[in-house]
Amino acid sequence: MTNPALDRLPGSAFVRLRALLDPLAPAVENTLAMSIGEPQLPPPPWVAEIVAANAHLWNRYPPNDGTPELRAACAAWLTRRFGLPAGCVDPARHVLSAAGSREALFLFALAAVPQEKNGRRPAVLMPNPYYQVYRAAAEMSGAEPVLVPASKEGGFLPDYAALPEDVLERAALAIFCSPSNPEGAVADLDRLTGLVRLARRHDFVLACDECYSDLYFGEAPPSGLNAAHALDADGGEPFANVVVFHSLSKRSSAPGLRSGFVAGDARILRAFLKLRSYAAVAMPLPIQAASAALWGDDAHAAANRAHYARLVAAADRIFAGYPGYLRPQGGFFLWLDVGDGEAAAKRFWQEGGIRVVPGRYLTADDPRAPNGNAGHAFVRIALVHDEETVTRGLSTLRALLDGGPRR
Repeated sequence: MTNPALDRLPGSAFVRLRALLDPLAPAVENTLAMSIGEPQLPPPPWVAEIVAANAHLWNRYPPNDGTPELRAACAAWLTRRFGLPAGCVDPARHVLSAAGSREALFLFALAAVPQEKNGRRPAVLMPNPYYQVYRAAAEMSGAEPVLVPASKEGGFLPDYAALPEDVLERAALAIFCSPSNPEGAVADLDRLTGLVRLARRHDFVLACDECYSDLYFGEAPPSGLNAAHALDADGGEPFANVVVFHSLSKRSSAPGLRSGFVAGDARILRAFLKLRSYAAVAMPLPIQAASAALWGDDAHAAANRAHYARLVAAADRIFAGYPGYLRPQGGFFLWLDVGDGEAAAKRFWQEGGIRVVPGRYLTADDPRAPNGNAGHAFVRIALVHDEETVTRGLSTLRALLDGGPRR
């Protein structure tokens, strides 16, 4: 006997990708994975030194909310990065550490979603395409996942305000990602402000997934905290109804640390901390020490951002003139229209030895969409390797798209 909510979840995108590609033999020896968003740049070398220097702390249970030093470093980074007023983010009230943002996003829904909202089954709003954890969090919390199209016509961002009033009245949680995965779309402050107003009007929690916020290729993206604070006219809780999620995985090329944090509405974070005291994995103290140092250092993040900007510039050159190419505003993915994502992924692997993810594996089926799925035409390509490797991979993909020889 298992939880029936699990049966409502589609298979993982990467399980489906293995089923699609593993039976096929590539025609080249040197294969390349451009499917997983795992940064291949090394983290700063001093991370290992800090972990080693704090090795005497491995035998201590870490605090669930994070050490004061780590929470202070996170609050200081939020203040610097997003231009918030000094003292606005209280490390003791507005910040909780987490073992990466994936764990935090999943568990947060269990704390934020009530059994009923206005006497009915609650709803969790999320974009479509979507990060797989969003849907799992909604299903396992007992809510109805409401997947809102993030189409090209809407700037690849979901329009929650356009939902019917009865859906908004049932909404308990709305998840919003900027820069978005997989499209790399960035929300401006006006859009975020409108979302905060909507959340407060209908009394739901706006959860902003901002894990790619330090990877941008133009103006720095704002945070949901900027919008919440700007609307706080009465001097009360500065981040009412808003929480944001951040991670060192992308910003610092440190996915193996499993280190992130949640910040925002103090009342909601108190409830989340209570749940975490039962269910969460707390970061070991040596990892917390290294994490505090990473949040305190902006130089390595700027170097990473410059690296990804070079990769996007390479994509601009290689896909120049290709009608399905759209330059991302942030993140490190290309969301490329190839006509049929599954067919293209198979050809890329068989003929070029390159793995990418079909867009329909990241998108819920929708009978209103062409081919029944808005991601059908797309593939997601992860730009996570060194410049030479990414250039080689993208050049191979472009040649295949232009009708290169079939083997």
